[in-house]
Amino acid sequence: MKKSALNGRTDIGITNKCIMVNAGIAYNKTRIAPTPSGFLHTGNILSFAITAALARQSGAKILLRIDDIDQSRANPQFVQDVFDTLNFLQLPWDEGPRNVKDFEDNYSQMYRLDQYNSALDQLRTNNLVYACDCSRRQLNERECSCIEKQLYLDAENVSWRMITGINKDVTVKDYKGKLITAILPGEMWDFIVRKKDGFPAYQLTSVVDDLFYGVDLVIRGEDLWASTLAQHQLASALGKSKFGKITFYHHSLITDSSGNKLSKSAGATSIKYLRENGKSAEDVYQLIAALLDIKEPIMNWEQLANSFINKH
Repeated sequence: MKKSALNGRTDIGITNKCIMVNAGIAYNKTRIAPTPSGFLHTGNILSFAITAALARQSGAKILLRIDDIDQSRANPQFVQDVFDTLNFLQLPWDEGPRNVKDFEDNYSQMYRLDQYNSALDQLRTNNLVYACDCSRRQLNERECSCIEKQLYLDAENVSWRMITGINKDVTVKDYKGKLITAILPGEMWDFIVRKKDGFPAYQLTSVVDDLFYGVDLVIRGEDLWASTLAQHQLASALGKSKFGKITFYHHSLITDSSGNKLSKSAGATSIKYLRENGKSAEDVYQLIAALLDIKEPIMNWEQLANSFINKH
């Protein structure tokens, strides 16, 4: 068993409890939610294609939600890339911004800052957060004891961590019609809900946004399973029982030659690069198919998604 970086607690992993429920066919809304911190790559496109296919299969509308709350990393050229890439690959969406100006004028997460802060205030009022001044290096090198320090929440250069506790069951509704019960892994114990810059963190904004937009189907990579558990625990702490009714589909990832997931930070080849070097949309889909060891010809997002889903 491994030790968490927080408070020396032990991660005992996931419980093995699944309960069958009625598998719902029809959904109201799903979303694609890119972060404008880099150019979109093949891994993003696989997820978007699966989302589009399951949406069309279940009757769900597709929301385009661009997560720009991290203003230090968000960049207008990356926002433009979202629209350029979706249009180039003919990936559909039904709701949300149609271009950069529409996004900036109507859909930026900055317009929902009051909602995020209200959720943070609720956590504070209920004594469910504590201040942490540890750096990333400190967390990697020693155990965090900030919960015992009782630092002032309004102090400068502190993040807020939610008090999660340990060995607490979290239940997630799965696309295959199961209720999967798991325990929050050690990596997510006392996860950050407000960053040191005072802005809300991803886990909190994602919960608030999914509820705000009426999302009831979330498709994401299997690498975000821990985030799914954290978000369920956060929603429960906020008294948002409706979040527990959202269905989640976690898909496997495209990996590089070393078995690592593709990411912007690791320099994954962008769709922008492929497009500007003469590749067609069909070329891109064939490339993704090859990375997934799909043998049949793949010409568009529907063929890619359906082939992938059938294999998995």
